[in-house]
Amino acid sequence: MSGNTAKRTARALPPLMTLTERAQKRLRQLYEGAERGKLLRISVGTRGCSGHSYEMAFVESPQPGDERVEQGDLTLLVDAKATLFLIGTEMDYETKELESGFTFTNPNEKGRCGCGESFHV
Repeated sequence: MSGNTAKRTARALPPLMTLTERAQKRLRQLYEGAERGKLLRISVGTRGCSGHSYEMAFVESPQPGDERVEQGDLTLLVDAKATLFLIGTEMDYETKELESGFTFTNPNEKGRCGCGESFHV
């Protein structure tokens, strides 16, 4: 045993994911409406020219190993295999003239493809 007995303190990890006010509002609407009784599950799949894409599905129950993200009164799930890709990600909901949907600001992304369909880390 070495003479150095100082304990290392763990550095706090950023939250796995956070939701903006707009994302919370939209998710709450979905949970209270058509998706009542389900949870949004986020995963990362293989797609596009950059390699990875965000995938979302409403599920009845968590799969083994899913991480629960809780913010206020809302809960969503993250696929265990996606957690390292998503640490620190902010989920937003954007409404544009011709489309609307959830968007992700991910500090782990190193780039996106030209069409915005996929990303790489």
